[in-house]
Amino acid sequence: MNPGRYDVSGLIEAQYEPGSRGRVLRNLLGIRRTGDMELAESQALELAQRQALEAYSQDHRFTAADVCRLHAIWLGPIYAWAGEYRAVNITKDGFPFAAAAQVPRLMREAERGVLARYTPCKAADDDEMVEALAVVHAELILIHPFREGNGRVLRLLALLMGLQAGLPPLDFSPLAGRGLKRYVAGIHAATGRDYGMLIGVFRKVIDRTWRNASSSGR
Repeated sequence: MNPGRYDVSGLIEAQYEPGSRGRVLRNLLGIRRTGDMELAESQALELAQRQALEAYSQDHRFTAADVCRLHAIWLGPIYAWAGEYRAVNITKDGFPFAAAAQVPRLMREAERGVLARYTPCKAADDDEMVEALAVVHAELILIHPFREGNGRVLRLLALLMGLQAGLPPLDFSPLAGRGLKRYVAGIHAATGRDYGMLIGVFRKVIDRTWRNASSSGR
């Protein structure tokens, strides 16, 4: 197993597809190769994004159930546990996320807290927008409610929040490549409610998004 992946112990969520050499989680499609799974998840995410755009209005206040629904819309055709809170404890590269037993409570708190505060997202300017995106993303990613796909489903939530605020579809490329290290460091810093680094990362996301929109004449 790649040491950069999640370390888990537990139920079906911790099981791997027979014949995948411990590289691909047990799935409904019988996929055994990581490349095939990456493609399946990417294609499913494109479909989920279209469904989400139709499902949620600009005035919608997102809830914990909505986050679960987004996850199920995306990964439901692939994993039996899609849309359900994880029942396994997970760490990544030695960094522990919230204990599985605490996830339901923490998601309820997030619903009453950051989701109620920042959605529907009606930020007056880019400064408010970037704060909303960074804080919501940080708090939910630290909970890590699902066995797999947390970062991508929360980027989908961020995209929906951006659309509520009148932004074009967000370009998340600043979170990849050389920006990935700063993104991860920002997540770690957020454990102490220090969102500054992550705010800087999402500012780059918004700046890139506006540049793309300007160059395409939107």
